[in-house]
Amino acid sequence: MINKPVIGVAIAVVVVAAGTWYFLQSRHAPTPAPVAAEPAAPQEPAEPAIQHPLPEAPADSAPQAPLPKLIDSDPALTEALSQVAGNDVVRQYLLPTNIVRHLVVTIDNLPRQKVAVEKRPTPPVTGSFAVVGDELHATLDPQNFARYQPMVAVISTLDMQKLAAVYQRFYPLFQHAYQDLGYPNGYFNDRLVQVIDSLLATPQPTGPIELVRPNVMYLYADPALESRPAGQKLLIRMGPDNAAAIKTKLKELRAAIVTAAPKR
Repeated sequence: MINKPVIGVAIAVVVVAAGTWYFLQSRHAPTPAPVAAEPAAPQEPAEPAIQHPLPEAPADSAPQAPLPKLIDSDPALTEALSQVAGNDVVRQYLLPTNIVRHLVVTIDNLPRQKVAVEKRPTPPVTGSFAVVGDELHATLDPQNFARYQPMVAVISTLDMQKLAAVYQRFYPLFQHAYQDLGYPNGYFNDRLVQVIDSLLATPQPTGPIELVRPNVMYLYADPALESRPAGQKLLIRMGPDNAAAIKTKLKELRAAIVTAAPKR
């Protein structure tokens, strides 16, 4: 075994010898002209860290057929969703064209003030918006809540684990559509989780909800409500029971798509 003090002495000798050689050279050699430092190469902007990576598919899962191109994906996605919700439900509540793109646009808009109506993936709710009172003093009519009950009843029966499996299967297409939307470095699942969290934070007003009508559309009279994201205002308009049912299913969906630990 080599003695550690001997190793230390040897290292010290090498350092002293190198220092002596450098000192002698510097006394006899001309002083070199200073060299201008090269400018540092510009740093590439770091890509945003993924906060909520999708869970990995089980190792024993059956192999899947190749995904279609985004532009050709409507039939395959419709079929997959029909296996979860049923053919009648999908035909009734899902518009059949540009499904992925319309879902991505709408989800991305829900935390904003407005949602692009022409890009909605679902048909409008049947019935007319009803108020109690007149244009000078109006409140939201609770009868509006019944307009949303059929859709909420369907959502309440969905198996969110199976729905998440369809989402995960087609995720590359959702990611593609999200990047096309103007987020080349974005991760759509992170955005989906942000939207779910925004919807879960929707307050539930107590008592009649007052409205104003400065133009054609009714608005919430309370500025704090009117300034909330479009998705939250929709949940408020659906009524407390419907909103609670939707929040329950959103929690289940969130749990199904964020089971993996965040990447470091």
